[in-house]
Amino acid sequence: MTEDEAKVTTEAAEKPARSRSKKKDSTPADGYAIVETGGKQYRVKVGDRIRVERLPADAGSDISFDRVLLLGGTGTTTVGAPVVDGASVSAHIEDHLRGEKIYVFKYKAKKRYRRKIGHRQELTELTITGINA
Repeated sequence: MTEDEAKVTTEAAEKPARSRSKKKDSTPADGYAIVETGGKQYRVKVGDRIRVERLPADAGSDISFDRVLLLGGTGTTTVGAPVVDGASVSAHIEDHLRGEKIYVFKYKAKKRYRRKIGHRQELTELTITGINA
């Protein structure tokens, strides 16, 4: 090993390790919840905008999710078995829309069989307004 390579190696060893964790918000008391809707789970906090499977409610109305699987971020974490008793997440329905187009292409080699099918998922855009424990 040459002197220059040794110098580079020692400089790299002196640098502190970088953290991959996300930066903390200015208000650490903000809590979060994990809710289940449409067969999927979402980690939400107040003010988040999420897109979920289409919900049977009008745009502009409010909705409440009772399937809260976990509450956390406020110093304590409450894990449900399977849901947290008495917890709910309220949200405002912003809009109903459709996701981007997905193409499904099926074929069987050497059999002249080809099918191209497109699909656009029906979605609802929500703004989380409150987490009630």
